[in-house]
Amino acid sequence: MQIKEFDTVILGGGPAGFSAGLYAARGNVSTAIIDVSMLGGQPSNYLELENYPGFSKIGGFELMEKFEEHADKFGVEKLPMQEIDRIDLISNPKIIQTKELEIRAKSVIIATGASPMKLGIPGEAEFVGRGVSYCAVCDGAFYKDKVIAVVGGGNSAVEEAMYLTKFAAKVYLIHRRDELRADKIIQERAFKNEKIEFIWDSCVREIIGSDLVNAITVENVKTNEFCEIPVNGIFPYIGICPNVEGFNGQIAQDKNGFIITDDTMKTSVEGVFAAGDVRVTPLRQVITAAADGAVAAVYAVKYVEALEEVKV
Repeated sequence: MQIKEFDTVILGGGPAGFSAGLYAARGNVSTAIIDVSMLGGQPSNYLELENYPGFSKIGGFELMEKFEEHADKFGVEKLPMQEIDRIDLISNPKIIQTKELEIRAKSVIIATGASPMKLGIPGEAEFVGRGVSYCAVCDGAFYKDKVIAVVGGGNSAVEEAMYLTKFAAKVYLIHRRDELRADKIIQERAFKNEKIEFIWDSCVREIIGSDLVNAITVENVKTNEFCEIPVNGIFPYIGICPNVEGFNGQIAQDKNGFIITDDTMKTSVEGVFAAGDVRVTPLRQVITAAADGAVAAVYAVKYVEALEEVKV
């Protein structure tokens, strides 16, 4: 098995990963980005972004291409589409073992992101970016004067439904129970919003469309009655989960599995940092992930430099 050695290895090739790669390489340490899929992360699936500074509007795939090109200029090694068998963050050096490689690293930056929990219904995967979205802040402006459905009953679902009323003509809030789980003060604000219509005791069973979403099929779980509701978009907010497979439990995490860091993105394990959506953070956006990556890389470089000083 081929062995590769780096000063810093970044797990994940999204905004946090590329930003970390850029800053680490500029810090003059050997750097690699490894991902289980193609590089670019979730933003590569976004049709357009209008909230990334410097671009009034840019396709998600195009933006991540620019991230990648920038990292390439500083010689970051890229290892996409790797089937990872084992990750050992405790050992020194850290070990990431794939089917073909054993990668050894003095420091590791975890930038594996988080995934929205899916509804798991027909039409969901087919219409991602074409009416199915998991980020109201990212995509809400595309639904000006449109009709939208939001699925969920927690704080995120209710807050995002209210946010979407800034753009949409109408927002259906669909919840499987007969009362919300959101904080009372948030509920009260939502109930006062004339643009929001609540559909209780119901689950979305299918997303319908041609090129774009144009309707959803909803079942009332108490009566088992089905109805079709015309909508232009649907935003599921039933939760997100961190992508921590392979190293889950090796570092300190919160009750939901998100990695706990300090302000320097340092985790509970020496030489291991975390950046972006995979860590405990109040906002999950491309810009905050990129900022996290920069901070993590700066301190990963400091960690590597300290190791070299000890050797001397």
